[in-house]
Amino acid sequence: MKEYNPENIRNFALIGHGGSGKTMISENLLFAAGEINRIGKIEEGNTTSDYNQNEIERQISISATPLHLEWNNVKFNVLDTPGFPDFIGQVISCLHVSDLAVAVVKSAEGIEVGTELTWDYVRKYNLPAAVIINKVDNEHSSFFKTFDSIRERLSSDATILSFPSKEGINFNSVIDIVKMKLVTYGESGSKKITEAEIPSELREQSQKLREELIEKIAESDEELMNKFFEEGTLTEEQILTGLKSAIVNGSLVPVFAFSASKSVGVNTFMDFASKYFPAPNERKPVEAKLKDSDQKVEVKCDPNAEASLLIFKSLSEQHVGELSIFKVYSGEVKPGDDLINTHRNKVERMGQLFILNGKNRKEVSKLAAGDIGAVVKLKDSHTGDTLSSKNFTIILPEIEFPEPIIRSAIKPKSKGDEDKISSGLHTVHEEDPTLDVKYDPELRQTIISGQGELQLSLATKLLKDRYNVEVELVEPRIPYRETIKGVCNDAEYKHKKQSGGRGQYGHVHLKLEPLPRGAGFEFVDAIVGGVVPGRFIPAVEKGLREVLEKGVLTGSKVVDIRVTLFDGTYHAVDSDEVSFKIAASQAFKKGFLEAKPVILEPIYDVTVKVPEEFMGDVMGDISSRRGKIIGMDSEGPFQVIKAKIPLAELYKYSTHLRSLTSGRGMHTRQFSHYEEVSKDVEAKIIEEYNKSKEEEE
Repeated sequence: MKEYNPENIRNFALIGHGGSGKTMISENLLFAAGEINRIGKIEEGNTTSDYNQNEIERQISISATPLHLEWNNVKFNVLDTPGFPDFIGQVISCLHVSDLAVAVVKSAEGIEVGTELTWDYVRKYNLPAAVIINKVDNEHSSFFKTFDSIRERLSSDATILSFPSKEGINFNSVIDIVKMKLVTYGESGSKKITEAEIPSELREQSQKLREELIEKIAESDEELMNKFFEEGTLTEEQILTGLKSAIVNGSLVPVFAFSASKSVGVNTFMDFASKYFPAPNERKPVEAKLKDSDQKVEVKCDPNAEASLLIFKSLSEQHVGELSIFKVYSGEVKPGDDLINTHRNKVERMGQLFILNGKNRKEVSKLAAGDIGAVVKLKDSHTGDTLSSKNFTIILPEIEFPEPIIRSAIKPKSKGDEDKISSGLHTVHEEDPTLDVKYDPELRQTIISGQGELQLSLATKLLKDRYNVEVELVEPRIPYRETIKGVCNDAEYKHKKQSGGRGQYGHVHLKLEPLPRGAGFEFVDAIVGGVVPGRFIPAVEKGLREVLEKGVLTGSKVVDIRVTLFDGTYHAVDSDEVSFKIAASQAFKKGFLEAKPVILEPIYDVTVKVPEEFMGDVMGDISSRRGKIIGMDSEGPFQVIKAKIPLAELYKYSTHLRSLTSGRGMHTRQFSHYEEVSKDVEAKIIEEYNKSKEEEE
């Protein structure tokens, strides 16, 4: 197997809205390079990167797929990412290890919400980028209009590198602005291309775009700018070297015309990528930190340095086990190497190494800095972990996944499946860390949370397919809180039991008063003269704490309350700790109901991003959810609404928002505070609680 140094590697992720053609573009790249001998079709379920059953059935990408090929003696590591927002975590982990992002945009529809969502991460990571305008063979194709919206909404540095000589159903050739040639493509699958002079009717437009390109290159470098002003243009050599450095430093975003269904534009794009896309060693060194301190250390993409790698994706396959997909940041990695997992302080021995094209694997003897590969059956290493040599124990920058925006409770259909469910969901979390699973002891439910309804339902489908366990997703209980607004000066309870032999006796007087929000619980021992002996005081506090956990009105925790034990009596023989515990809890319940009890509900800060035309509908919907709009802002063509909404009103909100905005609305949420509910809502909560208690009994 051929070995590649960093300068001969190109790592890029294909990103963009679902249905923009990323998977078919990757098929074209693999076919042109001879990695596959025919171009698969999504509707036939035989593409290289959409190979798992769910992807084939739904005809969408669900998981990011690493692919590789060679073009002009350069190795491309292509990461084909899903476009559906539920799987944004897959996109983020791929962008984390890419040296460039290629956004795929449809020529007729232009910029869609998935493109903007993923482009936000390109900006966040400060990644070099390119754009493919795909589906130029669509009869409604509008290449230059789409290009204008790319400049306006994605990057003002977007610059045309190839454009269609004619678009629509007859699209079969592009003008290559670098070579200044007309490149005509044969039938899809023929690999036939011819280069010719630019037709006279397109020469002026081509020349204008070439001048724009030269100007853009000159702008990216002071020295070139001076030369450009002096001579009015740049030499061929200055154009070519300037073009690469402008892309590497992000001051030029090349745009290409493409049709994945007709295989037009493929070679033009690949020739360009092999020459001008950044190699891993042309990017800035990565800033890591030493394992046992926060001391920063630069990691250069150097094959001769000590080894370090980051696992950015895990795949669990039946009969094989877990496959860890990683990028080598420095040094070289070989089977048999012992590396330290610096997150978990465990030594891992590297097994067989592979490079992947979907489910097809090719074994390799080593992988050098800058390359991407996979290893089978690491014992203790998972997505996001750094493995490094013993002489260079570092932690590489971690992948930052978004907070969940949807949550459901898991209800097993039959008892005794808890262990299988737990291990199955652990596997699902390893494959997609944006999917979180936790048992909530307060709610007594297993809560699964993530980025969308489809993501959660696929997780439960995996439990059935792989572990033969059936579960349903139900609305999770809400972690309400109970507190008081008034004061009860004397809550008294006497616990007295006599049934032959030794009896039980405990008698307390309590004072209950509210505390400021967030103060928690305070117990005050104000007993004077030993009317309640000191040895029973801890039992009183214990009884109170137990009832605080269980609540009085709805089985929810009681918060922000001060309880003072100020009087009581005892019996020399019959009093014991249990009696005082019972007396305290009963006195508390009695006093609680007299002290103007209220229910508090969790309120979330919700930020909704929608196109302007949906503003009215979304704001109306927020109000109908008892939400309060706090502020509004604009972000390009989008409006950003900030609101505070009760958690009880947010179940499946992401799905509802998508249907309200034709799939173009997005939201994030974060816990804000607890707030008192109105009396009508309170009555409903208590009624539902009593009903569920009866059902459980």
